[in-house]
Amino acid sequence: MNDNKPILRYNANERSNHWAVAILFILAGLSGLALFHPALFWLSNLFGGGPWTRILHPFIGVAMFVFFLGLVLRFWRANFITANDRLWLRRVDRVMRNEEEGVPPIGKYNAGQKLLFWTLLVCMLVLLVSGVVIWRAYFSHWFGIDAIRLSALLHALAAFVLILSIIVHIYAGIWIKGSIGAMLHGWVSRAWARKHHELWYREVTGDKTPGDHGRKEG
Repeated sequence: MNDNKPILRYNANERSNHWAVAILFILAGLSGLALFHPALFWLSNLFGGGPWTRILHPFIGVAMFVFFLGLVLRFWRANFITANDRLWLRRVDRVMRNEEEGVPPIGKYNAGQKLLFWTLLVCMLVLLVSGVVIWRAYFSHWFGIDAIRLSALLHALAAFVLILSIIVHIYAGIWIKGSIGAMLHGWVSRAWARKHHELWYREVTGDKTPGDHGRKEG
């Protein structure tokens, strides 16, 4: 086995899907903020003014949801919480200190990434459903004023949680060196894979030798 040979973590289609969602999230976020409060209305200039912002925002949101579904279909099986994930969460303080002892080996995604995945999915679903209710040009006339007001509130809350979650996602990607590179060019080193995702490393390489996680007890 060549210990220097990198491992493919994300193929070109997966990376393209991810960055499409990221770009659409930025556009949806900026246009949504422009419509959220008068103090932020100047952001509408990025989309050609207020009327165009109101027209484009829901279509951008729907496109974001559709592309995000592509990620869900690709990765949902790898995001179920396991016993190791629950133990990882209980010992996340050790993870934050970059300590290996007592931290269980994990698969392709750690518990934090899995919780983020499901949080994003819930937020996207809430944004889609509430967005349809308040989409004046096509659907809002089917609903009463109370439903529209509740949907507007849920839409804002889901957007707030989504933005905070993405900020955490970006911070974690920068904090764990090599994560950003994996989504840019798709490859990670064997050392990175074994350190951060040992069970996944064993799965893709066939190397059953326990790493530091397997040799130390909590």
